[in-house]
Amino acid sequence: MGDIMKPFALSLMLFGMALAPLPASAQDFVFPPGFQMKEIATDGTTLHVRIGGKGPAVLMLHGYGETGDMWAPLARDLMRDHTVIVPDLRGMGLSARPASGYDKKTQGADMAGLLDALKIGQVDLITHDIGNMVGYAFAAQNRDRVKRFVLMDAPLPGVGPWEEILKNPLLWHFRFGGPDIERLVAGRERIYLDRFWNEFSATPARFSEASREHYASLYAQPGAMHAGFSQFAAFDQDAIDDKAFLAQGKLTMPVLAIGGEKSFGPMMATVMRYAATDVTEGVIPDAGHWLMEEQPKATIAMVSAFVRGGK
Repeated sequence: MGDIMKPFALSLMLFGMALAPLPASAQDFVFPPGFQMKEIATDGTTLHVRIGGKGPAVLMLHGYGETGDMWAPLARDLMRDHTVIVPDLRGMGLSARPASGYDKKTQGADMAGLLDALKIGQVDLITHDIGNMVGYAFAAQNRDRVKRFVLMDAPLPGVGPWEEILKNPLLWHFRFGGPDIERLVAGRERIYLDRFWNEFSATPARFSEASREHYASLYAQPGAMHAGFSQFAAFDQDAIDDKAFLAQGKLTMPVLAIGGEKSFGPMMATVMRYAATDVTEGVIPDAGHWLMEEQPKATIAMVSAFVRGGK
């Protein structure tokens, strides 16, 4: 596999671990007073969106295994001087689950339509996991609308060392498909998701029991696992689309590429240097993939400093 994914190898030690998770407050997913929840029609679907604060706009995109709820602690920080916009991606969380459109180019168009509906022009963009892929597609198609771009701990299909990354056994779920996958996990969503929360954590106990119950219940909704699997099934098309975006030139806005020390680490910046000209490397110590759960204070400090112009 080479040196490209050595940081991920550390996570292999976590395989099969059954550590007791720490307790967490029910407030973990509560957005601050002043946030509104809206259902916004865009691009042939309807997105569940949280909006609050005042000032320059920030758009936050979540990844698989979570929903926009993951951003509540960062939203509390940024709403002091920003308008914070937090959708659930197409098919995930409380957003509608259309039959198609899970390629990231289409979901990038979802974000453009969402901002148009809110009459918002430019944004700072903060993304994690699948959100990185949607965010890149949005930024590549709307280069004048993204002022700064923060990506956290996941690769981009077709970009840089993508083919080498696909060989990592920890990423077996990228190719997990076929006619029986939904039947296999029906009623066992928590078992399936626990594997990701455990294997991709530096310390699985930091992904709390309250978080696990919260997200597992959302992914157990009718059609939710189908939509989640569709995100991965679209990767081949995403790679084609991303290569076409790259052919139009690299992104030129300031980019902060953050990896967890025990996950992507500095490789996140290596990936983004294939796709952007102005990349700052960030590594969160003692963290795996789930940066907002494992090291929220350090992650919020790094992201907020960048968004507030501390680059």
